Amino acid sequence: MKTYEMTREIFNKCSGNQMRDIFISEVQVENDEDFDEIVKPFTEGTDVMCEKYVGNGVVTFEIVASGVKQRISFSE
Repeated sequence: MKTYEMTREIFNKCSGNQMRDIFISEVQVENDEDFDEIVKPFTEGTDVMCEKYVGNGVVTFEIVASGVKQRISFSE
């Protein structure tokens, strides 16, 4: 198992506010499919869009669900 740092950013919907909520935690991952399972609860809602990017040792998910934009990144 590998330990990854998971960073979850929730972007503010207000046009005048560029701040975002950021949550950082450590997760244990056994294989690449585990990332999808970890992110799955954040993709629930309506009008869901989820894109996965892999590069430079970082796995990133760009998510929009029920009008809320999020970015979840996993880095070693």
